[in-house]
Amino acid sequence: MSTSKPRIAIVGYGSQGRAHALNLRDSGFDVTIGLRPGGPTEIKARADGFAVKTPAEAVKGAELVAVLTPDMVQPQLYGEVIEPNIAPGACLLFAHGFNVHYEQINPRDDLDVVLVAPKGPGALVRREYEIGRGVPSVYAIHQDRSGNAEALALAYCGGIGGARQNAIKTTFKEETETDLFGEQAVLCGGATKLVQAGWETLVEAGYQPEVAYYECLHELKLIVDLFYEGGITRMHEFISETAQYGALTRGSYVIDDNAKAQMKKVLEEIQDGTFARQWIAEYAAGNANYKAMKQGDLDHPIEAVGKKLRANMKWLANAPQPQAAARPAAQPEEAAA
Repeated sequence: MSTSKPRIAIVGYGSQGRAHALNLRDSGFDVTIGLRPGGPTEIKARADGFAVKTPAEAVKGAELVAVLTPDMVQPQLYGEVIEPNIAPGACLLFAHGFNVHYEQINPRDDLDVVLVAPKGPGALVRREYEIGRGVPSVYAIHQDRSGNAEALALAYCGGIGGARQNAIKTTFKEETETDLFGEQAVLCGGATKLVQAGWETLVEAGYQPEVAYYECLHELKLIVDLFYEGGITRMHEFISETAQYGALTRGSYVIDDNAKAQMKKVLEEIQDGTFARQWIAEYAAGNANYKAMKQGDLDHPIEAVGKKLRANMKWLANAPQPQAAARPAAQPEEAAA
């Protein structure tokens, strides 16, 4: 096997799958896409100029198999398609450690098993590559049967552009647990609840819902962009002294010792497997609770206000449309891959 340019099969062609495939091909790799025949992602992959085969056929001919389908469909995919067809001594690659870490997938002993996880959504992974940069990535080794697993992970990481930003070595455990924690406590769960609670507080006090929307949701992007560009230091450089003083003296009213204690509880439930067991059971039962809770977010009054206001933000029509950074529920064409 060539550790610099292995033959790659990518199973799944969603946000990350498409970005990885395009970047790898542009980096000189031989890439085949494994998809269910007749699905919309097959049409998209063929339109992008890729050879598309059934997942089983794509896996058979590959030296490295990248599993880029949603988490919850991967165990069945591995057991029914990948394990019976992947070549002895090949490399199995994941973009998230969930199933390996929580032992939903126990890879065959003869395989190299690695992880390469870009720290950004697929659209950004592609866009940064095209302009000569790259999204920072982490990589990890679970099994190194060939002695070349790290070289393969780094070759793949380089092929998608991640190595341009000095890839960080981690473990499946660390990547999985920190990724889940970030999503739940800060980036998705924490941020959503903070915005909703702030908006509700202002509206319940008699302020206009539209003004509350601007203050608690719309302007959040300005602050997040400053964080992204230069951390908390940059935020302090660009906000007013009044805003700084208010943040320094009142921020801990909201994110207090109790909030941090609750974050620790979130982390403990990730570490001890409680969250994984609940999510696996929820998915197996048909996702009724998940769908109801998600609908609650979609039906929150702030969403109706935001939709109305955003209709007049003409600049949004031309803005790049990022794909979700957090792993989505399986779409039919991805699930069948």
